[in-house]
Amino acid sequence: MTVAAPAMAASATRETGSGRLQLEALTKRFHGRTGLVTAVDQVDLDVQPGEFITLLGPSGCGKTTTLRMVAGFEDASGGRIMLDGKDIDNLPPQRRPMAMVFQSYALFPHLSVAENIAYGLKLQRKRKDEISAAMRMAVTSMNLVGLEDRSPHELSGGQQQRVALARALVVQPKVLLFDEPLSNLDAKLRNAMRAEIRRIQKMFGITSMYVTHDQDEAMSMSDRIVVMNKGKVEQVATPGEIYARPASVFVADFIGRANFLEAVPERVSGGMATVTVLDRQITVPAHPKVTTGTQGALMVRPENARLVPVTNGGTGIGVVLRSTFHGPNIDYEVETTGGTVTVTEPGVDPREALGEGVNVNVTFDPLRAYLLTRD
Repeated sequence: MTVAAPAMAASATRETGSGRLQLEALTKRFHGRTGLVTAVDQVDLDVQPGEFITLLGPSGCGKTTTLRMVAGFEDASGGRIMLDGKDIDNLPPQRRPMAMVFQSYALFPHLSVAENIAYGLKLQRKRKDEISAAMRMAVTSMNLVGLEDRSPHELSGGQQQRVALARALVVQPKVLLFDEPLSNLDAKLRNAMRAEIRRIQKMFGITSMYVTHDQDEAMSMSDRIVVMNKGKVEQVATPGEIYARPASVFVADFIGRANFLEAVPERVSGGMATVTVLDRQITVPAHPKVTTGTQGALMVRPENARLVPVTNGGTGIGVVLRSTFHGPNIDYEVETTGGTVTVTEPGVDPREALGEGVNVNVTFDPLRAYLLTRD
């Protein structure tokens, strides 16, 4: 048996444009101990058919609440949820053409793998031959052949997650929702399942919304990332855009690692700003909100910086505080005239790493830095 059928389904989904999800000013408020609390604040989002989009942010930022409102498990306090141009706010969860993969897997312990996968189809009152064919296709697609008669407790964590994903996919939802589905797996299996989920999602072409607080998951899986903070959307962009051109200091600090050097732009023109940092005047790309003479923060990623040891008794602009060997790279903490800076360089023999107290200069490519306004 082949997996050509899902590929054809993906093509049909993209051609018809089915699965466009739109959130307009979506809001959720609830009563807390100190009064009314806004958990989700005026979220606008347009998810295209077949797109994999991730809601990313720290605990309590509103990402899971947003997902639950889309699923129908939470009532919105304001705004609209539309699927393919139709308002679905008043539809109960079971009538929304969506499926969710939960963190806990939520498999029925008394049912076999095959019965768990087929459960949704039975609720839809599909014919036995349709259920059997769809179940076999899902089992093959998810590499579960030979496990059909096992109980969930006889499966590994990764196998249980595959069953949960197969059960969601087999009902052919327009939108697939993921609520931190990999958080219970170990690191190695989590990495493997990231690739598996993305492969299956592309194969079926199903619009997907994924919730996580793990930035590596978001960066490696998503077409676009929605970074949330305190109920608001900070930025919606591709992983590369968010990493290189973050919309705020919060986004830059939350995604990856970053140094922030105090900088006051002397000139701003054409998206570039001239600043003086680490005793050097440079011209760097700047956020559109940056203006001349206002306090800014120059973002420099640690891997974009380099150390140059000062010889012949020179002092340089910094002193190595410590070095940490990680195998593929070495992290240095350097005390500079602009504060403590982290520099990541390709790994070498740890015995050849720069020692504490070594005087250095810190260099970086100005075009790979980015000037932001202070949050």
